[in-house]
Amino acid sequence: MPQLATSIEAVIYFLRHGDAEHATSEDAARELTPKGERQSETAGRALAALGAGLDVCLSSPKVRAEQTARIACEHLGVPIEIAEELRGGAFDARQLAAGRGDVLLVGHEPDFSNAVADLTGGRVKLRKGGIACVEEDALHALLRPKELRRIAGI
Repeated sequence: MPQLATSIEAVIYFLRHGDAEHATSEDAARELTPKGERQSETAGRALAALGAGLDVCLSSPKVRAEQTARIACEHLGVPIEIAEELRGGAFDARQLAAGRGDVLLVGHEPDFSNAVADLTGGRVKLRKGGIACVEEDALHALLRPKELRRIAGI
């Protein structure tokens, strides 16, 4: 008797970059503020406390997102890859994450809220340093920095 194929989709975590400097001459060069660094640290600690079994982190190439990814992933022990698809604008989260296991995406608004809506049909708004967790077609968590601080014990 043939075995039925099962579709086990990975979990996709969306982490919006932390608070960043006000606009400079080039948007892509904006760096995290001290507040943004704390938000990134908290996000990484909270994901670790939740036992997020991440396989990879994909980050926007913009400086503030790369910094967020680096700081958060210090607590997660996962490699960081730059994904041009996360630079800004619409992207296909499912296609980007395909074959990579559980993935942390680090990027920008409104792109992430739109991607969550595309996957789940739910309307959300990610705060700076906030996380959304999507598995298959369901939004499992939408965590603001305040909630992440509690989870991280900060």
